[in-house]
Amino acid sequence: MADNTYNAAHLLVLEGLEAVRKRPGMYIGSTDTRGLMHCVWEIIDNGVDEALAGAASSVEVTLHPDGSVEVYDDGRGIPTDKEPRTGLPGVEVVATKLHAGGKFGGSSYVATGGLHGVGLSVVNALSARMDIDVDRSPATQGISFKHGMPGVFDGEGPDAGFTPQSGLSRKGKRVAKGKSGTRVRFWPDRRIFTKDATYLIDGLLGRARQTSFIVPGLELVIRDLRGPEPTEEKFRHDGGIGEFVDYLATGEPVTDVIRLQGTDTFTETVPMLDDKGHMTPQEVQRELGVDIAVRWGSGYETEMRSFVNVIATPKGGTHVSGFEAAATKTFNEIMRQSKALKVNDADVIKDDVMEGMTAVVTVRLAEPQFEGQTKEILGTPAARTVVRKVVARELKEFLTSTKRVEKAQAKLVMEKVAGAAKTRISARQLKETQRRKNALESSTLPAKLADCRSGDNEMSELFIVEGDSALGTAKLARNSEFQALLPIRGKILNVQKASVGDMLKNAECASIIQVVGAGSGRTFDLDARRYGRIIFMADADSDGAHIRCLLATLFFKYMPELIREGRVYSAVPPLHRIELSNPKKGMDKYVYTYSDAELQRKLAELSKKNVRWKDPVQRYKGLGEMDADQLAETTMDPRQRTLRRITVDDADDAAKVFELLMGSEVAPRKEFIVANGGNLSLEELDA
Repeated sequence: MADNTYNAAHLLVLEGLEAVRKRPGMYIGSTDTRGLMHCVWEIIDNGVDEALAGAASSVEVTLHPDGSVEVYDDGRGIPTDKEPRTGLPGVEVVATKLHAGGKFGGSSYVATGGLHGVGLSVVNALSARMDIDVDRSPATQGISFKHGMPGVFDGEGPDAGFTPQSGLSRKGKRVAKGKSGTRVRFWPDRRIFTKDATYLIDGLLGRARQTSFIVPGLELVIRDLRGPEPTEEKFRHDGGIGEFVDYLATGEPVTDVIRLQGTDTFTETVPMLDDKGHMTPQEVQRELGVDIAVRWGSGYETEMRSFVNVIATPKGGTHVSGFEAAATKTFNEIMRQSKALKVNDADVIKDDVMEGMTAVVTVRLAEPQFEGQTKEILGTPAARTVVRKVVARELKEFLTSTKRVEKAQAKLVMEKVAGAAKTRISARQLKETQRRKNALESSTLPAKLADCRSGDNEMSELFIVEGDSALGTAKLARNSEFQALLPIRGKILNVQKASVGDMLKNAECASIIQVVGAGSGRTFDLDARRYGRIIFMADADSDGAHIRCLLATLFFKYMPELIREGRVYSAVPPLHRIELSNPKKGMDKYVYTYSDAELQRKLAELSKKNVRWKDPVQRYKGLGEMDADQLAETTMDPRQRTLRRITVDDADDAAKVFELLMGSEVAPRKEFIVANGGNLSLEELDA
């Protein structure tokens, strides 16, 4: 018999850093290499934030042979005096209390990479040992922690004897007046991190180099003492993001590196706690600094990096959209004035302006808003307006400059943008002229294709249909104005295992690529496709699911742009048809359901309403069992059908999964199935 007692004694309250040790993934993402590297950067970023505040010029990182990491910065040093509320030294407060630090009030830091005051305390909670030494006149003071608890070790390393004890101890080392700094050394708790979690030196070097560009004048030193030969690399770039653009750029330059800089203020409404303990919205005046470095080259590729304070935003955000919008608008305005664009010429678009551009977009502001936990997209709305204003003003000044060198470069870059626009328009006109005509008149299209009449490749749809039996019904069910049909016989080739040559020799794969009309692999051209949507239509059983999986593999490997653009779908045919004997007013005579669970719910609902149905309920074994009206009503008519869009949120991860599940290596697939088979529920299976 179940124990139904549940009272306050059953509740577990996680105090302080216990919550971090219990649920580390919440704070650092994972407990593997990625999480370990996150811990290292939490400590490094504290030193970088000191440099951003103008208080530090050097951050040194040392990887020790015993698995510990030491980070030193010559900033102001973590405060060592007593914090008034807790009565504890400032160092102990920031290392043991979540959401404690100097980055909330705005008096110590203006723009930072840290937002929530959890970095140091989280790393402390996940460390077997952490030592913090603070250099502040007159002497160095230090404190140690074991699993987040302050105390004193009687030797080196995390296995030394430990006595719990609060407060700082004086190290005896004298510190000259005006000198200060913080040294943090931590040993990660191997009971929490996985055995294979390790420090990636390449990742450290890459991000250190990037940070040195973003914070000019800051020297970052990375030492690795783990190997037989100690290594050390230093990064310092006084030229800042201008040097970063030179580092990233390839090919011959069309312009020098142009700096677009400016500052503006904006008002932001933020909820704040008032004297009565209520959250009330208050308007806060913010300052936003914009610094953008850009260079155009003779090539065609665009290389853009964006940052908020020192945080990389690989997916852009409001600062990037403001930059792109302002650059496009300004080029159109100045090119019209200078007659680089004639009266009848169409406006240039973003892609024309960005062709051959290398740019680094940085903004600095207090308390930026991000979309999601990963800080990959800036969401502060005002950033778009401020960046747009600064870029429009500064870029206009460059493009209309009367200085000899700048005037010549401005003319060259406007000619380049105008040329890109003409090339784009000419290529599009050529494609539009030839695409449908060539495709429809060509005798090489498969005879089994039942094409549609419409020439509009946005509205038209291609149904890839399983089996000739379903094709006959689908021909009667479709709208031949915009719906085309291509039957495939059984299961196509698994292209993840096969070579390109084998794929092209396979009649079904070759006909699909031919009918889509946009090529494959490197020669794929999304604009050349003949249909706006590609829809897989297979039986609602395990064989149908396998066919859909094989088709998805073909499209992802050879025509991935169609999936990324959201143009590939899977039709969702019903599993059952219930014929009602006495339908009530407003009810259809036939009711369709798409799973066994839905059927049971629907039958229970009909019984409750006293509506009878004919037994047995019809269960479709395949598409061929439906007549044309039923197929149209449930699966093909855009007004009533259900389509499932096939998407790829993370292309790299998706590629690895396709290789694992569909590739030629059997052993990893077997391990994956054995390890994860028990986690699947029937509801998750597309069968």
